[in-house]
Amino acid sequence: MAEYLPLFMFLAVCLVLLAGYPVAFSLGGTALLFAFAGELGGTFDDAFLQALPNRLFGIMTNTTLIAVPLFVFMGVMLERSKVADKLLDTMALLFGSLRGGLGISVTIVGMLLAASTGIVGATVVTMGLLSLPTMLKRGYDPGLACGTICASGTLGQIIPPSIILILLGDVLASAYQQAQLNMGIFSPESLSVGDLFAGALIPGLILVVLYILYQIGIALLRPDHAPAIPAAEREEARQGLNMRIIKVLIPPLLLIFAVLGSIMAGAATPTEAASVGAIGAMLLAISQRQFNLAILKEVMRTTTDVTSMVFLILIGASLFSLVFRGFGGDDLVHELLTNLPGGTFGAMFIVMLVMFLLGFILDFIEIIFVIVPIVGPVLLSMGLDPVWLGIMIAINLQTSFLTPPFGFALFYLRGVAPKSIRTLDIYRGVIPFILIQLFMLGLLAYWPAIATWLPRLI
Repeated sequence: MAEYLPLFMFLAVCLVLLAGYPVAFSLGGTALLFAFAGELGGTFDDAFLQALPNRLFGIMTNTTLIAVPLFVFMGVMLERSKVADKLLDTMALLFGSLRGGLGISVTIVGMLLAASTGIVGATVVTMGLLSLPTMLKRGYDPGLACGTICASGTLGQIIPPSIILILLGDVLASAYQQAQLNMGIFSPESLSVGDLFAGALIPGLILVVLYILYQIGIALLRPDHAPAIPAAEREEARQGLNMRIIKVLIPPLLLIFAVLGSIMAGAATPTEAASVGAIGAMLLAISQRQFNLAILKEVMRTTTDVTSMVFLILIGASLFSLVFRGFGGDDLVHELLTNLPGGTFGAMFIVMLVMFLLGFILDFIEIIFVIVPIVGPVLLSMGLDPVWLGIMIAINLQTSFLTPPFGFALFYLRGVAPKSIRTLDIYRGVIPFILIQLFMLGLLAYWPAIATWLPRLI
């Protein structure tokens, strides 16, 4: 029975989280209770807890994690500067002559916001408030409108610079080094956040293309579900469109290229690029005349709240990880995964399935900090490419956040959708996009070079 204590501890954490307690305190509190009980029962060595100060010092001195508050600041500042609504209006005019053009516009703006903010909740809520009433007013099918917004909002999971990729890159880098040491490689290769950014770029763009192709297909097969903007209204609004494109569309694109381009070219680390993005977001807000001291205070307060939450969860997850290892959890997981039928494929399939199901009750931060350190070294010891594994995890979580009845993106949209929108409409609308996500996962599993080619080229 004692050898299964790590699994009981994991189940206990899930139950405490379902009861509604804060994540960081649930992780740390459950770990301490099990450690105390284990020490009394003689099954736990408190020497593992003595490593906690070193873990915390490592978190404090980790320069990669400095990118988190900077990218959060960048995203919140762009949200407050009304970039999203101006982008949506401009893109709608560009594609308005097409059936389904408004849906395509929402997808493209969702992609741009994902690359600008990297925060799924903020993107879904913003797009829901701005675009859903417009799409319904234009005669769009409610299911199609809701599905488009939810799917476009979750692109922040995979399109860099994504906060999930920053956190995942840091955790996977440690897991990759541990896996190589376990295999007897004492000069281990490294994994950087920039590698994950490069690996996520092509899969993310393929997803955007697939979303747009679906929009075009619906517009052709069911024109009444995705009508075009009336010609008279379109012509009236097109006056001064070129100037609007220059003022509204070009600056965010330049900011995205500056951030991503500096990372891809090796001119800046993700942390340095994040600082460029934060300053660029402030300059963009000033150019849009949406910057003052009150807005700056609000942005800084929100950034502090989000950053504090992330790092508090990281501390709780570090404590949980230490206690889990103290009970022999690493050996148990390694034994379970290596003895599964199907070898590496079977182990990968089970891990992806468990993460998918956990995505219903846990946010991506908890999954990255708790699950990946446990299963990552085992999977990487089996010879899996760390970049490919990271992108598979990110797309898997993105799919989980879209899936009824518990997907986080569905809850975000339900919270801001008009009362006329039924929850069933949201569920119905996301199903085709979930199938697209699953197709992308299958394509990436069959052809890993989609994720690994660009990092190797760079």
